[in-house]
Amino acid sequence: MSKIEEKNEEVQEPKEINPKISKTRLSAITVLSVSFLLFQLYIGMYKPLPSIVSTPVHLCLALSITFLYKPMAQITGKKWTWLYDLFLLAGTAVTAIYFITNLERLQYRVMMVDPMLSIDLLCSVWMLVIIMEAVRRTIGMNLFIFISIFIVYAFLGQKLTGPLRYSGMNWKQFAEMLTLSTDGIMGTPLITSVNSLFYFLLFGAFFSKCGGGQVLIDLGMKLSDKTAGGPAKASVVSSGLMGMISGSAVANVTTTGVMTIPLMKKAGYTREQAGAIEAIASTGGQIMPPIMGVGAFIMAEMIGVSYAKIATAAIIPALAYYGSIFLLVHFLAKKSKLENRGKEQVKYTSAPILPRLYQLVPIFVVVGMIFKGFSLTRSALFGTTLAIVVSMFSVETRMNGRRFMEALLDGIRQAGQIAIPTSACGIMIGIVVRSGVANKLTKIITIIGGSNIVIALGIAMLGCMLLGMALPTVAAYLISNILFCPTIIALGIPALPANMFIFYFGVIAQITPPVCLASFTAAGIAGANSWKTGWLAFTYAFVSFITPYIFVFQPEILLMGTATQTVTTTIIMTIGIFFLAGGVAGYMFVAIDQIWERALLFAIAILIIVPESVTSVIGMSIGAVVAFMLFMKSRKDNQKIVV
Repeated sequence: MSKIEEKNEEVQEPKEINPKISKTRLSAITVLSVSFLLFQLYIGMYKPLPSIVSTPVHLCLALSITFLYKPMAQITGKKWTWLYDLFLLAGTAVTAIYFITNLERLQYRVMMVDPMLSIDLLCSVWMLVIIMEAVRRTIGMNLFIFISIFIVYAFLGQKLTGPLRYSGMNWKQFAEMLTLSTDGIMGTPLITSVNSLFYFLLFGAFFSKCGGGQVLIDLGMKLSDKTAGGPAKASVVSSGLMGMISGSAVANVTTTGVMTIPLMKKAGYTREQAGAIEAIASTGGQIMPPIMGVGAFIMAEMIGVSYAKIATAAIIPALAYYGSIFLLVHFLAKKSKLENRGKEQVKYTSAPILPRLYQLVPIFVVVGMIFKGFSLTRSALFGTTLAIVVSMFSVETRMNGRRFMEALLDGIRQAGQIAIPTSACGIMIGIVVRSGVANKLTKIITIIGGSNIVIALGIAMLGCMLLGMALPTVAAYLISNILFCPTIIALGIPALPANMFIFYFGVIAQITPPVCLASFTAAGIAGANSWKTGWLAFTYAFVSFITPYIFVFQPEILLMGTATQTVTTTIIMTIGIFFLAGGVAGYMFVAIDQIWERALLFAIAILIIVPESVTSVIGMSIGAVVAFMLFMKSRKDNQKIVV
């Protein structure tokens, strides 16, 4: 074993699973995590339980683990606050017991007909309290305040005037909606967490721990010494591959950025450029098939289509996103002549990849099973088992007791973190459904925008991005789905393009100032100015602001048309992206420093991409002339250098 591998092995084998957690708390987390796993295996492989009991038990386990991972004592620094956490944990356990012991009555209960018992009301209010507390601790005050506004609206909506007025609710109606219906906390988002997200998060944790994640990163990094701007291209590839597994832009930046950003800086990219490139590459992982983080699983449930259809439809837009970034970093490298840097200066050292490619087998098997029609649960569980088996073929990745527990605890922790926003958003979904606020919002947007679909989409885009800036992607998508999707669909847009539209803008809000967490995280690693990095990432990812409009007006790129339509639309979009990347980078065959020249390339790109045949023909005609002139200019410049 080389010294580098020995060092990596030392890093992967800490003396304690998590040295920041006390042994008592770690023991409690371990017991609950194992219990959580056994419960999910029971309902996933042996005997599915009615959602009226499986969903709340799943949530109670997730909440308990979350409170242990982030105790009040850690937040306040006061040890006596453990009493508060013990009270929350005890109440959470009682709530789970309530749903289990009342299964038969709750299962056959008729909504709005059977009376609400005192115990039903008490448990509903208690569940609201502990979810809000979990949101406050783990996600932050943004979502907490947002949900609080909806709760106030639920009770005081009848006091409003204008289009948002409705009849209001009393406590019993609110509590019944909250926990005893499929419109509230126990609705589709949390059911998705129970039936599929848990298993895929577990698969992602074991896949990464068993070596597959590192192979994906190394696979991308191997580009670092091959072409102009290699380290940046390596960042694009490795971050995209890893991002579709992690599903978190910030987590992806911290995972791959520590390697790619220093290499980009050595290759000659500025600190802000390196941070911006890593931020946009990591963010795009959530829209990259076949895994797409966790958002696509929820989208499939919300629309009522198979996950395979979502993943297939997302292929061309995702390739357009990463293709534009790839072109951009190539143009930046050419403009700054970064290809002249010595290869040894930016060389990335890792174990040979070819002998480790077998570690990617689990992810290919999982994707194959999904597209063959196997259930998501079975596919993820089989992939997890296969990842463990595959790990046994290498000493460096072999799964032992410690590695197994590390992967298990990491997967369960992520599952708990996802269960909280999905259940919290259920509160808002229930209120929106009962109050009809989505229909009211549709009327408001229609009044503002009239029948102009572009204006309506612009309003929805701004709303989605504001939510995406303040909330995690899953929460932003769920809220946008209930607030804006009905409006877009009412304008004649099919459900799939409408949902993809709001999902995309919820994702790219992670790199949109003023709140761009992925960009700020990358800037911290690069030692760059956070504000400059954020705006640079925003500029570099401009194609992602155009793509959603394309698949709304031309759903062929979501594979919703004929093969000819799809190919034609994709080719036109690719040409437009070429000119757009040139305008943003300031390079096309030669460096372009004049603002008007870059603006011309940008205008050509817009003309080509706009879904109108006339504008596309005009844009491509002008673009052909401009590209030819720039190409001839580059040849003259090269001849001068030779002479």
